[in-house]
Amino acid sequence: MRIKTLSRAIIFFVLGSWVFVTGGAAQTDAARVQAKKDAEAKGYIFAASHDEIMAKAKKEGKLVVFSSQDSSAIKAATEVFRKKYPFIDVKASEIGGTDTYLRMIQEMKLGKVTDWDINYVAFDFYGDYLPYQKKFDILGMAKHGVLNIPFDMIDPVNRHVLALQTNIGVIAYNKKLVPGDKVPQIYEDLLKPEFKGKKFATDIRPRGMAALVPAWGLEKALTYAKKLAAQQPIWTRGDSRTLPFMTGGEVPMVLGLNYKSYMRFKKKGDVQDILGVKILEPVPVRLT
Repeated sequence: MRIKTLSRAIIFFVLGSWVFVTGGAAQTDAARVQAKKDAEAKGYIFAASHDEIMAKAKKEGKLVVFSSQDSSAIKAATEVFRKKYPFIDVKASEIGGTDTYLRMIQEMKLGKVTDWDINYVAFDFYGDYLPYQKKFDILGMAKHGVLNIPFDMIDPVNRHVLALQTNIGVIAYNKKLVPGDKVPQIYEDLLKPEFKGKKFATDIRPRGMAALVPAWGLEKALTYAKKLAAQQPIWTRGDSRTLPFMTGGEVPMVLGLNYKSYMRFKKKGDVQDILGVKILEPVPVRLT
């Protein structure tokens, strides 16, 4: 199963059930043995061969996946996975929302036996998940050809976490309420007096602001965020809740919306072509 980034990902990386994809350049047994020793010395689990992984997968036989991807991508991934591994009973579903993430973290902290093998790691609670995730040395196994996964998809520090897709933040607006020539051209435009007092919305979960730190630095991003809050925006939570408010005229414009959320709603929910979109630079990009 090949990996495709910046498109619909049709692959599952299975942590809890030892189901991985093989490939890559052949490595010597000696190199893999040494890599396995090095990984285990750091507290990681390292499978030295594909046969080892497949044997454990067949023995376990079940897999539960919680993903943040769209349901269509999850369905496609599940179908491909079942064809490749028909001996595994796989169940995959879409999850989302801060309440869900916090509940999952709380269950792990309490030592509750979880109902899933793979879970989405929400970026703003990243550190809270790490102590409870099973530590497979995915990076090491990829480098030694046990797994066919591009290295850049793997967290180089927390070697057991993968990024499956990329999200970018945009400005979406109601074209009936905000003419195209009035849409901000740069981030600083939103700090102008005409945009103060419920003139635009932004999510209480600061995804867009956090993604600007690599380009701006932490100090500039924090300063801008404080000035943005002083503009008294409409505080919202969740793209799926905000977009219908926009077509209904309750929200004229929103900063930090996921572009994929906009496109999905545009195709299915914006039947009157009310919404428009603007991508500002630097583009806030997040791995998920």
